[in-house]
Amino acid sequence: MIFKSYILEKNTNLINQNIFLFYGENEGLKQEFKKKLKEDHKNKEIIKLFQEDILKNKDILINEILNKSLFEEKKVFFIDQANDKILQILEEIENYIQEEIIFLFSDILEKKSKLRIYFEKSKNYGVTACYQDNEISIKTIISDKLKSFQNITPEIINYIIQNTGLDRMKINNEITKIESCFDNKEMNIKKLESLLNIKNNDDFSKLKDEALKGNKIKTNRLLADTVFEVENNIYYLNSINQTINRLNQIEDLKKNDINIESIIMSLKPPVFWKDKPILIEQTKKWNKNKLQKALDKTFKVELAIKTNTTIKKDLLIKNLIIELCSSANDSLAS
Repeated sequence: MIFKSYILEKNTNLINQNIFLFYGENEGLKQEFKKKLKEDHKNKEIIKLFQEDILKNKDILINEILNKSLFEEKKVFFIDQANDKILQILEEIENYIQEEIIFLFSDILEKKSKLRIYFEKSKNYGVTACYQDNEISIKTIISDKLKSFQNITPEIINYIIQNTGLDRMKINNEITKIESCFDNKEMNIKKLESLLNIKNNDDFSKLKDEALKGNKIKTNRLLADTVFEVENNIYYLNSINQTINRLNQIEDLKKNDINIESIIMSLKPPVFWKDKPILIEQTKKWNKNKLQKALDKTFKVELAIKTNTTIKKDLLIKNLIIELCSSANDSLAS
């Protein structure tokens, strides 16, 4: 049985299945579900397991289910890193489950995944997909979490997004920092700038901007100087995609207005004043066809990062930057 994630976000008590699967690339959303579910079942015994441990000895799970006591709390299992390999075990233990609850958490599951198909078709099991957030949903999340603060402006929300990309987990971490720092509930942009750790992100933004301008000399120098943090790989891709989508917006608006500056002024969300000259330079290098090819490249890199655990992800990002810089210098007719 399929549940929409945005519905469960509002009320996890809608889950009445004994076995439920959460899958997808949105780690931040899955962490939020875990937190809410633990709160929902705070009076029960919580048992955390990894699929790998269960596969090595499936009796671990079976014994925990069968080991019942009148004096113990009901058991709730959280199983991480689940995939198709656990399906057979779930089928074996299904008849033993009475009041126990099992929540499984998986990474991306393709449509042909046996585990995903089984849960989607089952009337007894529940499943929800945790897809990546978009700019609209992230803005809503930030606005909602900071609704008790004064002086929250679109500029501040965009600044937080600029620092975190569309990564909900990072958003949550930064919100925690903000709540601790601004105990008077009054936001201050200068204090926010000093609070958020933006040095490495600023370094990458400069690298990305020079690459999309086609500046090979500065791109090569910045590639050597920029520190690529493993946990920021998706942020880097989101940052690139945001700029490419901005350029796409501008291309669409060119049909009605040939004045680039007035077009940039009309963009929503607004462009920071310091970014306007950079964006103007970039528009000279890109058209719709080249931008689509660039998005295809970022999609392939993102897919490789999320599905290949052994690949050198920082090398993928660096190669992407080099390719984008080269593409920026290609003829606009290409």
